[in-house]
Amino acid sequence: MFSFTLETGAGDGPRCGRLETDHGTVETPLFMPVGTQGAVKALSPEDLLSLRVGMILANTYHLYLRPGHRIIERLGGLHRFMGWTGPILTDSGGYQVLSLGALRRISEEGVLFRSHLDGAPHMLTPEDVVRIQNALGSDIGMVLDECIGFPCTHGEAWEAMERTLRWAKRSLKVVREEVPVTLFAIVQGGVYADLRRACAEELCGMDFPGYALGGLGVGETKEKTFETVETVTPLLPPQSPRYLMGMGTPLDLVEAVARGVDMFDCVLPTRNGRNGTLFTRFGKIQIRNSRYADDDGPIDPECGCYTCRNFSRAYLRHLFLSRELLAYRLNSIHNVRFYQDLMERMRGAIRAGTFPEFRRNLMENLERSEEEEEAPGGQGAQRSRNGGGLWQGVHTRSAEG
Repeated sequence: MFSFTLETGAGDGPRCGRLETDHGTVETPLFMPVGTQGAVKALSPEDLLSLRVGMILANTYHLYLRPGHRIIERLGGLHRFMGWTGPILTDSGGYQVLSLGALRRISEEGVLFRSHLDGAPHMLTPEDVVRIQNALGSDIGMVLDECIGFPCTHGEAWEAMERTLRWAKRSLKVVREEVPVTLFAIVQGGVYADLRRACAEELCGMDFPGYALGGLGVGETKEKTFETVETVTPLLPPQSPRYLMGMGTPLDLVEAVARGVDMFDCVLPTRNGRNGTLFTRFGKIQIRNSRYADDDGPIDPECGCYTCRNFSRAYLRHLFLSRELLAYRLNSIHNVRFYQDLMERMRGAIRAGTFPEFRRNLMENLERSEEEEEAPGGQGAQRSRNGGGLWQGVHTRSAEG
């Protein structure tokens, strides 16, 4: 089962919707924590549920190599294997193909690569990738695409885009004739607007249930990223979900939502948590900094996560500097909760008609807090205790509470 219902908004502006799958319904805009190998790093499924995570992302390439999709299938599918009851989206591995560099060779048939684990050769075709995602039991799968790096020439981007289109047709044929996977297409074309338009228009003619923007956040400027989003989203069917792959920061998310994007994934909340960087409504803080050595306050006094309710910045700094494993879990709990709160507040602002104000407030506070945090004796942390921050003065009452 798969359906997407648009609740408010349309076209290329901020919008709210409901995405229904076999494993539950989630509200959009939504953010998916990344569980590449069947686990969101440092967090359990129980943690994710308590943090109000609706959907997670796993990676086809990595699960194919280890432990193998056939093992997962025999053990009841990825949901049962990892103990997660909510929806799962699986990436096809196109970005991993890009990152393999000299270890892979792309042809019309597919991708011949050597495993990053043991060097063993493997061939993955577009058809294989669909069948693997079906074996995993994905709620949403992605077509195999050729993700082009940056910089690249127009000709290189055109060749990758054309191959992506041919692979999309082959993938769709497998869905229609063999395995009933809900499959999203991926719009490619580098930073070239004419190629992005051509790719989006042809993919829309194939009638996929959802569409993703791939090949962004690979080195181009933010200006180019959002120019591309502005080019593509008006061309996509309003009644289909739009997914910006692999992004991003809180500002990335609010800027993409402003341009009509519905779905996101990124490793930032958990990766930054493991590196001691914590997101708050007044900006980021580096918990390793000496200013937190005797700070008895929570990361963010307005955050209701387990970490903020129970532990001080001083204790979190101690754990992080001591390399205690608990540091990674507590930091990740807070960061994932921050991202979920951000999405809930965006949905509330869209429904209340106050999204422009919310967006402006977010941008002003993050820009100001980054300057303060970098200055000697930065005032970002002090301001958090005095009130204010990202949510100040913004009416964002949400149906989700």
